[in-house]
Amino acid sequence: MGRDLRIDVTEVDTPAFVVDLGALRENLEILADVSERAGCTILLALKGFAMWSVFPLVRQYLGGVAASSPHEARLGREEHGGEIHAYAPAYSAQDLAEILRHADHVIFNSSSQWRRLRAQVRAADRDVACGLRINPEHSEVKVPIYDPCAPGSRLGATRETLNDSDLDGISGLHIHTLCELGATNLERTLAAVENKFGALLARMQWINLGGGHHITKPDYDRELLIRLVRRLRERYGVRVILEPGEAIAVDTGVLVASVLDVIRSGDHRIAILDTSATAHMPDVLEMPYRPEIAGAGEPGEHPHTYRLGGLTCLAGDVVGDYAFPRPLEVGDKLVFADMAHYTMVKTTTFNGVRLPDIATHDPDSGDIRVVRRFGYEDYRDRLS
Repeated sequence: MGRDLRIDVTEVDTPAFVVDLGALRENLEILADVSERAGCTILLALKGFAMWSVFPLVRQYLGGVAASSPHEARLGREEHGGEIHAYAPAYSAQDLAEILRHADHVIFNSSSQWRRLRAQVRAADRDVACGLRINPEHSEVKVPIYDPCAPGSRLGATRETLNDSDLDGISGLHIHTLCELGATNLERTLAAVENKFGALLARMQWINLGGGHHITKPDYDRELLIRLVRRLRERYGVRVILEPGEAIAVDTGVLVASVLDVIRSGDHRIAILDTSATAHMPDVLEMPYRPEIAGAGEPGEHPHTYRLGGLTCLAGDVVGDYAFPRPLEVGDKLVFADMAHYTMVKTTTFNGVRLPDIATHDPDSGDIRVVRRFGYEDYRDRLS
């Protein structure tokens, strides 16, 4: 189990995401310290955490956001402010026009896309710095679906595809090769980047090291990260930017669910919850991974083992098998740990299942405040 948030969920209506403001501030303080000592810019990646009701707190520590779409860019501009950096695997002319109204940096995925659209950028009403995403063809991520450098990746330009003429108007390079990884993984990645793109980097004004950096985890080597950033700045004279999403919200929030029914199927005891793996915790099935639950353990670790099932009709809507010290009963509340990042942003209304409430917890007062409650209209209005 990660950070002990000590949230009293007795009165929480379920399902609900609850983010602890004290834990969020602790993460932000760590990131601000790294940013200051390394001399780099750290942005909030909205694809990982976009709970804009807490942006007044976030912007006390971080100077901007990283966006992956026109909607994220607009949200960043309107609710956070500061610098807005945008990247997507491809832009339509319409999407780029919207992004150019909000973004300060726009990163292109290929030289061909940059050649097609740079006239539109230059005709914009605002000055925008443009960058190119590169692929060093060096893999550190073990799960293929999350590996940006897997063979045949569509993300970023490989060195063999670039000519010097492709960089006309490009002031920075962008890499994103990591996922939930440490500074030693970044160190190996940077060696590959410098080997293949060092000559190009020497011509740039900035480099964006993307996300996937587990900076706020206790075992992350922050001193190594600081040394790596400083070395890049000194060797190439570039500004260095990082855009973690997970590091900002990791171990800051929970998903609270309730038991709706307890049944038997063959040798299994099954608890049906008012939440869903596929609709509310999709990474459980996509990654896949087994989220931790407060007070629960592996099957056999405690006397009573249950398979936890979701509320949708998908046969595989199953979180996993968990053991509990006592039998589960209808109405019991379960607290899923570390559910603030890459969870709220990926929820769906499959089956018309209600989205979990979004709430904040004040560790000083113990108060839990619901900042958003979803209903029928949220389901109806995304359809036609």
